Amino acid sequence: MENVYTIWKHTFWPEDDDFHYKVTSRSQKFTSFWSPKTPTQLGPLTVVLHGPAGIGKSTLAKKWMLEWKQDKLPETLKFSFYLSCKELNRQGRCTFAELVSKTRVDSQGAGFLEQAQNILFVIDGFDELRVPSESFIHDICGDWMIQKPVPILLASLLKRRLLPKATLLVTTRPEALRELRLLTEQPVFIEVEGLSEKGRRDYFLKHFGQEDQALRAFEAMRSNPVLFHMSCMPAVCWVACRCLRQQMEQGQDLALTCQTTTSLFLRFLCGQFTPTPVSCPRGPLQASLRAVCFLAAETLLEQLFVLDGEDLRSLGFKESDLQFFLEKNIIQEDLECKGYYAFIHLSVQQLLAAMFYILDSEEQEDGDSHMTHIEDLQRLLSKEERLKNSNLTHVIYFLFGLSNKQRARELERTFSCSVSSEVKQELLRFLFNGRELFSSTTDVKEVLYCLFESQEELLVKEATAHVREMSLRLQSKVDLMHFAFCLQHCQDLRKVSLQVEKGIFLEDGGASESHPWVERCQHDQQALRFWRDLCSVFSSKENLSSLDVSQSFLSSSSVRILCEQITRATCHLQKVVIKNVCPVDAYRDFCLAFIGKKSLTHLTLEGGAHSNTMLLLLLCEALKHRTCNLQYLR
Repeated sequence: MENVYTIWKHTFWPEDDDFHYKVTSRSQKFTSFWSPKTPTQLGPLTVVLHGPAGIGKSTLAKKWMLEWKQDKLPETLKFSFYLSCKELNRQGRCTFAELVSKTRVDSQGAGFLEQAQNILFVIDGFDELRVPSESFIHDICGDWMIQKPVPILLASLLKRRLLPKATLLVTTRPEALRELRLLTEQPVFIEVEGLSEKGRRDYFLKHFGQEDQALRAFEAMRSNPVLFHMSCMPAVCWVACRCLRQQMEQGQDLALTCQTTTSLFLRFLCGQFTPTPVSCPRGPLQASLRAVCFLAAETLLEQLFVLDGEDLRSLGFKESDLQFFLEKNIIQEDLECKGYYAFIHLSVQQLLAAMFYILDSEEQEDGDSHMTHIEDLQRLLSKEERLKNSNLTHVIYFLFGLSNKQRARELERTFSCSVSSEVKQELLRFLFNGRELFSSTTDVKEVLYCLFESQEELLVKEATAHVREMSLRLQSKVDLMHFAFCLQHCQDLRKVSLQVEKGIFLEDGGASESHPWVERCQHDQQALRFWRDLCSVFSSKENLSSLDVSQSFLSSSSVRILCEQITRATCHLQKVVIKNVCPVDAYRDFCLAFIGKKSLTHLTLEGGAHSNTMLLLLLCEALKHRTCNLQYLR
């Protein structure tokens, strides 16, 4: 049975513009997990820190190693070893004794391996091991004097064939959790969430120096819940701060920069380079851009996120091909493991991969390259490929974002390159061929995310031209934001079904009581703003005649906003279903809104308000009103 602990958050501080951080952990010291008094400590402890790239797993693991070393308690672990899987990929066959002799960071002395109960091993970046997952469970070794490939030695350590009493701390991305579960027994899984909201705010204050500028940038970032959620990663905070500071210096609108994920990361990318005049011939920057875009696309397809020299050579690159992007911190060389490279953040890698597909391939000399380009794009858009590799879905979002005319111009202006018109047609086929996607909740979200990312009203209108019904399950502010934008541009919408889950609105009690009241109020105001945009469709769409709100957790404020739209003369709803809605007072507000509603012919009210006398009186008023045209009432 897995032991799952509460999610912990950690505060990161930027030391300078070179993207270094120190960590202050809000969690308990890790030594307490090793204490014999820990109730879950029935045997040797294995702890797995998991989370997306850049969230701070390695930094946290190293900090806990330092805590161990500095702790003066007699039961503290005496020996600690740091094993970087990235660096171990270069290691050939060796014995376990040779492996640890090269990685010891403290305490010399013979026989220390025999004191397994006093040993800590940090296995950092398990997902970066270059070995087929099925290889881990074969050839497990229990003798630390026999030569084996390093992955087999690590698997033997995790399987507790080597040093069975040692304490193990493993960091990994979520993609490798399945393999870790096969190799470990009763591990403690801890999800690292990154920066808290206060931590992000402090980060902005530290980066900008001037409080007014920091808070302006912070509020611009918070206006987009997708970006604000992403900013729990220090790398995204750094990108946002650097980009928004540059926008302030140029007197540009921060709201446009934070409009979508594409707008922020594209502005960051373009802001690192001086715009190239269109009249200039193609130079080394353009060649390097195409090379790096190809590199991003290929490595994402292969699910490679850290590259060494051999990877580059196998793809036909030299380290010098990356120079333009290394200088701008878009690609970074690992400071501790020379010769290893990674994009500053997965989103930057995904954006560059999208650019590979959208940049006009007809400029290349090879006449067949254009058809190959389209075939590559069709492969990317296939559902089968995305099911195998979830990172490709975000490449598609960036493709829609880059299809925006204004962003395409920004790309062309910066790099003096053309954006393919054929790619936009492929994106439209992707939407039109999947018209039935709107019957599936999951696919609805994916399609509407794509349309929102484009910010192209004409594209949304064209893509939704045949949509008559929309069923929406609202689970977050992100859903509210995406759905509100897209519904406003549906031209012939007839029916909308809504299910609002608990926790979106403040007054339903779903928000965490541990959050400060100010933060909860800000969350609610933003949710209500998106909700107001969504509800506006009920008074702006002439053909919208049916509304179903079922199994929903609303609030007095959100109900009032919806009722305001229903009472407008431009609202032509004929059939309304209100079923199992909280709070109970909502039924009274809806009945009040229905009084004098001439267009309403069918009304269904189901829920827990049957004995409410006021509700019955309001229903009677609605039925007696001279403009009442109700034909069906349940």
